[in-house]
Amino acid sequence: MRTGNAAPEVAARRGEFFSWIRREVGDAWSGEWHEHDVRTDHPLPHAGEASAFIITGSSSSVTERAPWMLRTEALIRDIADAKTPLFGICFGHQIVAQALGGAVAKNPRGREIGTVEVQVHHHDPRDPILEHVGERFHANHTHVDSVIQLPPNARRLASTALEENSAYSIGSHIKCVQFHPEFDGEVMRGYISARAHLIHAEGGDSTSMLARAVDAPGSASLLRNFVRHVVARPLVTL
Repeated sequence: MRTGNAAPEVAARRGEFFSWIRREVGDAWSGEWHEHDVRTDHPLPHAGEASAFIITGSSSSVTERAPWMLRTEALIRDIADAKTPLFGICFGHQIVAQALGGAVAKNPRGREIGTVEVQVHHHDPRDPILEHVGERFHANHTHVDSVIQLPPNARRLASTALEENSAYSIGSHIKCVQFHPEFDGEVMRGYISARAHLIHAEGGDSTSMLARAVDAPGSASLLRNFVRHVVARPLVTL
């Protein structure tokens, strides 16, 4: 479910979110892929029409409450009711939270961008999307808004220094991450360069961020684990 476009400077060289997500999922999924741009007037898919849904990032803000966002939120509630697997990335993470009773606002701690360390929270049992992921891992981020209140029954899975709710789950079929598991180091550096004027205006140092921006295979594991353990096991009662 496409909710936005990659930064133009990056898209010109590397394409769009859809191709990056498919690359990182790799052979964890052998079925068909379909992309639906939810910003258009085309009818939205039905909650049971796919094996799973992945909601992309976007430069839009969930707080805008645009008509296409409200339609997407209604579909998210249908997906949740149908217990169809759902994975939200960045804007997707936020719109799922808002649709299901959480709250989103501008992050009071400021913009989070670059390759950032993520701290996993301890739970028993450990969430399957965290399989083979250490207590800390690196992930590539770019966002201003934040999930400031999780939906009811959501379980916080990870945090960063600037983001309390960096990853969460709702039940066994909804998994959401504030970071971008589909971003490699080159894409991350492209985003930092594209946002450098904003970073500087906010008192940040884009030069040091560029130097620290690298591939983040640990975060990509969460996306693949979602496909392996939540999507590719259709006979499991979720």
